[in-house]
Amino acid sequence: MHIKTALISVSDKTGLVELAKFLAAHHVKMLSTGGTASVLREAGIATVEVSQLTGFAEILGGRVKTLHPRIYAGLLAERDKPEHQQMMQQLGLDYIDLLVVNLYPFKQALSGPLEVAIENIDIGGAAMIRAAAKNYRFVTVVVDPADYNLIVRAIEGDELSEALRLRLATKAFSHTAKYDLTVAAYFAGLSKCLPEELGTVEDEEQILFLKRKTKLRYGENPHQFAALYVDAFRPCSGITEAVQLQGKELSYNNYLDMDAAVGLVDELDEVACVIVKHTNPCGVGLGRSALEAFLEARAVDQVSAFGGIVAFNAPVDAVTAEEIAKTFFEVIVTPGFSKEALERLSQRKNLRLVVRASSGERGQEVRSVEGGGLLVQTSDDRTFERAGCQVKTKRQPTELEWQDMKLAWTICKHAKSNAIVYVRNSKLLGIGAGQTSRIDAARFGAQKVESGLSAAVMASDAFFPFRDSVDEAARQGVTAIIQPGGSIRDQEVIDAADEHNLAMVFTGIRHLRH
Repeated sequence: MHIKTALISVSDKTGLVELAKFLAAHHVKMLSTGGTASVLREAGIATVEVSQLTGFAEILGGRVKTLHPRIYAGLLAERDKPEHQQMMQQLGLDYIDLLVVNLYPFKQALSGPLEVAIENIDIGGAAMIRAAAKNYRFVTVVVDPADYNLIVRAIEGDELSEALRLRLATKAFSHTAKYDLTVAAYFAGLSKCLPEELGTVEDEEQILFLKRKTKLRYGENPHQFAALYVDAFRPCSGITEAVQLQGKELSYNNYLDMDAAVGLVDELDEVACVIVKHTNPCGVGLGRSALEAFLEARAVDQVSAFGGIVAFNAPVDAVTAEEIAKTFFEVIVTPGFSKEALERLSQRKNLRLVVRASSGERGQEVRSVEGGGLLVQTSDDRTFERAGCQVKTKRQPTELEWQDMKLAWTICKHAKSNAIVYVRNSKLLGIGAGQTSRIDAARFGAQKVESGLSAAVMASDAFFPFRDSVDEAARQGVTAIIQPGGSIRDQEVIDAADEHNLAMVFTGIRHLRH
């Protein structure tokens, strides 16, 4: 394909003069707009301003300059259609073979005043790009200065093929799509519109526009690349807005574990500490201070705590830092550190210290599946409500058992299924998480408890399919059980609890976590 006429209108002038000199040397007629035309003339390169072609000067402060039939006919005419050829001849219109356009720097203008951002929404440029890309069989469109050398080589080698034009058209449509979504995200913020207006899990189609916030150290394993992306339609909060104060780069696994730890610690009303290993809580502690909460959390399972992620819902002070330093941890994430705490923990150079922002609404959860599919669901935002619970057994829970069941139920919600949690006197005793059967989860959680389970309560994230877990709990000394209910054998399970004089509560809410 031979290029006779090019229209060049760029905000980013990188490589502009070099490209234009090359085109001029190959006898390409160049059309351009205001700022671009000025740069070309200063470089001594002949160009025809678009206003000369259209016979219509730029108006409205430059808002209207390329929106004209002479431009769009030149871009959209199909050269192999006789009726298009005839019309172009009758109207005296010229074809445009090459379009070089990059759009107003809208993203860079977002930090300025509203009127500046609005003026940097490109209308004509985006329309020209789409027109040229639509007609890629006859028009070459370039939106990225990094592709100028590609065009130069193709022209020099006379290899400006349709395949290359299709590739560039694909990039052009992607470019305008991302640009429009950035504008949409900005307007969503201006209008305070709900993300649901842009599509929800119930809709057949929805917009998922993600922008990369940071590259990560690596993925689940060192050979995997990973990055943190955030939803452009929602303000960042929680760990996505966290600030790392020291330590190695955060990895994919670190973010998963921080998310799991913060999700649990934020549901606890008292001063709390949560220790997570492989996204499962292995220690949870409550107290009157961060130190007290940390000591309680670490005492639950000191073996599993080693190398874990620690989250607090209160600032870390010097005495807490002193205790933290006695165990190897990967990350400490908290609303803040005292100056003295930072000085003490700075001696652990590889320990990542992270200050997080307050958590916002979690919104939709998205996970990929093989073949390019995405699973989308609303977040599990249901918390413990005593008013919604039903006591199913002859024995009623005591007030202390109610308190313990609330804590056990909350922890169980954040453990991988199948999960069983044991609590006594507002202290976590043991967790059986990620097991393939509920009885295994019950036994594994009990094995973690050196002090025994006498007078403890048990929480289960889903119903009991058989009475075996209830029998096991009673054998271990458990006195009350909280579970969702819903099994076809619920009555058998309730009868077992009555046989052992246990209190059993149904919540009606399941908290499976995969």
